[in-house]
Amino acid sequence: MNSYPALAPIQAMITEVEARMCAQGEDCHPDLRAALEHLLSSGGKRIRPTLVLLVGRMLGAPHDKLITLGAAVEMLHTATLVHDDLIDGSLLRRGIPTLNARWSPAATVLTGDFIFARAAKLAAETENVTLMQWFAETLAVIVNGELTQMFTSRGLISRENYYKRIFSKTASLFEMCARAAAKVSPADDETVESMRRFGHKIGMAFQIVDDILDFTGDQATVGKPLGSDLLQGLVTLPALYYIETHPNDPDVHLLRDGGWGNRERMERLIESIRGSDSIQRSMQEARDYIEDALEILASCPPSPERDSLEQLSRYIIDRQV
Repeated sequence: MNSYPALAPIQAMITEVEARMCAQGEDCHPDLRAALEHLLSSGGKRIRPTLVLLVGRMLGAPHDKLITLGAAVEMLHTATLVHDDLIDGSLLRRGIPTLNARWSPAATVLTGDFIFARAAKLAAETENVTLMQWFAETLAVIVNGELTQMFTSRGLISRENYYKRIFSKTASLFEMCARAAAKVSPADDETVESMRRFGHKIGMAFQIVDDILDFTGDQATVGKPLGSDLLQGLVTLPALYYIETHPNDPDVHLLRDGGWGNRERMERLIESIRGSDSIQRSMQEARDYIEDALEILASCPPSPERDSLEQLSRYIIDRQV
């Protein structure tokens, strides 16, 4: 697991979360257990459980409930990645072979299903019915978002569609993490709502930065071609900024006419976007979300956990991969 400053105060708790996750494979088929161990050992910064633990500790949540909730949300996230990699045909994630690079599609789907089931079991162990409802609703939002992206988003140039898409894909789970951690704490409804908004803001920023890295990241590390979203017809924020300021670019016209399948032209458009100010403008939008999040956080009493949440928020826009 990669480390970063916000993680330091809760490193021991993250280790407990990972042990709880690993324990979910103890009574299952050996190959399934091996797959789970591969997934849990293949990297990741544990940002979502970190968010859970820091918000919960800041608000005085019980230790055991936070460990359970942290494991539940990371298992849910892991399951979505298993299915996403299969759908996208991705053979690498964080430079490491994905599960579907090693297993058949059927085995990969079943493994994802198993992890979803274990995530739901962990969520139920919090013994909070409202939290369980949020957990199920968030999974439905993520899946509905993936289906919408698959059937209606390709080739669509629309800010409204983009923001809905990144909420479904990413921000909805960040929102649930912060909200659920507050819910298992002795916090009032106003605080729970403010933490939901905080999670939403940093989740939106997180996905915008991911979309920027799709144009600027290290291809070998990311494990997919630069501009891979646009090559699949998905118009993200850097492309939207470029299209708005270069409406007469012939490659933009081709994209508008449904020509995103023309790889040579789309690769040229990707290079045009990389060479424009669209990346910087997108990053500024991510920074605006983070500044909004920090403003929400400032209403919380000072604490080491609040300081770490500030560090986590800033890390989201400073990370390189």
